[in-house]
Amino acid sequence: MTDAVHSVRLDDLAEPRFSAAAQQILDAMAAMAPDCPLDADALHDRASADTGLHDFGPREVDDYRDYRERLDVYLAALRDIDGLHAAGVVNFYGQLLQLLKNRLLFTDLLNRHPEIDRIRLQPPVVIAGLPRTGTTHLHNLLAAPPTFRTMPYWESVEPFPSPREAGVQPDPRRTRMDIGVGVINTVMPHFALMHEMTTDHVHEEIQLLANDFSTMLFETLADVPGWRDYYQAHDQTPHYRYLARQLKAMQFLRGGRRWLLKSPQHLEQVPVLDRVFGDSIVVFTHRDPVPVALSMLAMIAYSARMHRSPVPVKRIADYWVDRLERMFAALIRDRDAIGPERSIDVRFDDFMADEVGVAERVYALAGEPFTEQARAAVAGYLADHRRGRLGSVETSPEMFGLTEDALRARFAPYIERFLK
Repeated sequence: MTDAVHSVRLDDLAEPRFSAAAQQILDAMAAMAPDCPLDADALHDRASADTGLHDFGPREVDDYRDYRERLDVYLAALRDIDGLHAAGVVNFYGQLLQLLKNRLLFTDLLNRHPEIDRIRLQPPVVIAGLPRTGTTHLHNLLAAPPTFRTMPYWESVEPFPSPREAGVQPDPRRTRMDIGVGVINTVMPHFALMHEMTTDHVHEEIQLLANDFSTMLFETLADVPGWRDYYQAHDQTPHYRYLARQLKAMQFLRGGRRWLLKSPQHLEQVPVLDRVFGDSIVVFTHRDPVPVALSMLAMIAYSARMHRSPVPVKRIADYWVDRLERMFAALIRDRDAIGPERSIDVRFDDFMADEVGVAERVYALAGEPFTEQARAAVAGYLADHRRGRLGSVETSPEMFGLTEDALRARFAPYIERFLK
């Protein structure tokens, strides 16, 4: 007999309410806003001052557009957000500052160790699926044995240590992430019910794509249609190559044999993924898109309280229904670019019915032995991560001014292709 799952109804999506502790954090952040302008020159100056470095990496190289152009487009989109509050300005400033510092540290590392570029990456195993389709669970389950190289949350946010912190224990990057996770849990106490985040939680490489200022991640952090249009108008191949170089550098720093990757962004970048990571093994996860969409809408609308008030819930919902429809269309168009010898489609219900069996299938496709050690590690992970152990968030189409029939009509091509 299983324990009842604690369920939460979010009744303050449009007009967020905060605990006293959360409000204290937001007020402290707001007080810092005058020193945190969303300005490219100011951000670059601060990043150089913090690191003592000045080389941010390649600018115009062949078809590789200057990252500053992408940064400027994103900054303009952020400044255009209505209801952007002072704490939100500081939040975005801190995120962008870290991305620029990552570029500085990455470039410095490459300059000091050019042998990094001679590392040959083994074909990674890549999980491509939307949130709530089992991707995070599968990612962590496959990461439980030592077979694959993965990145914990702290490493994804700060992948390259500053020279003065290299070798320091405990790692200051982990310490900073402990603080950051504490802030998230205080300001958004129900976020973990939708997407668990801990310092050592296995995380996505979409965070690394952000270091080149070209990623779908930016859309999940803020309502930035101007950025979306720019992003979708450009080939993402150069940015996936930048990702590959970062993976080599991280492997150089902390070892690892073969990467296990995961991101929803790959659903609409299948040809690019295949072009850059040739011979990769790709696991496409699928689930009824209606509850998936509602869960995504709840997560994105809920997290918007970190930067704006009031939160335009209906506008966010309309944006993401359209965005998901576009992603599904791209996936339907490109899915077969990676053949059955290197890919599988996993339905959520099938995964939940036989989690170990799905792990075995992935291992077999990847040519990795599913040893007794691997089996025991997977079993241990499953024992400690019962589904719904943290609770759940209630959702309904009505919360977002939608209807189930309309959603099913929008997503019908995806349902027909992958779930019939």
